[in-house]
Amino acid sequence: MHKLIELINDLESRIQEAELINETVSGSSVGWHIEHALLSINFIIDELKNSNPEDYIRNFSFPRILVFTMNKIPRGRGKAPEIVQPKNNITADALKKQLKTVSCKIKEIEFLKPENYIKHPYFGDLNLKLAKKFLLIHTRHHIDIIKDIIKTKKQVISDK
Repeated sequence: MHKLIELINDLESRIQEAELINETVSGSSVGWHIEHALLSINFIIDELKNSNPEDYIRNFSFPRILVFTMNKIPRGRGKAPEIVQPKNNITADALKKQLKTVSCKIKEIEFLKPENYIKHPYFGDLNLKLAKKFLLIHTRHHIDIIKDIIKTKKQVISDK
């Protein structure tokens, strides 16, 4: 989980730019992407903890194979489930609070069984190993979007 912790630290380092938005990159702000990534991590860890390993069903999913092989989520293809969509005004304090929650929960992954799983809306059942990989891919996806929002905004400011 060391790589995921590094990604979470990357998210934290971008909180000061939470209000930045660039419609050409994303209709959502940097803060929205940070909060969505954190909500997703929290939700996935909770789902893993609450799953019954005996109910796990290994399944074939072409989209999963594609995304997990490329280690990349194509932009604009999926829609975040309602439960992991930020709802309120996103503040630096709220993001820092989410970060604390994630930091505590992430440690719980070590104690789960390999058959603990989540039901992913596009990829089907993901066991612990696949869920961990998804957390990395998904978090990186949003960090890449954040970087593009910030980079494009800084280019616009320097062009003026």
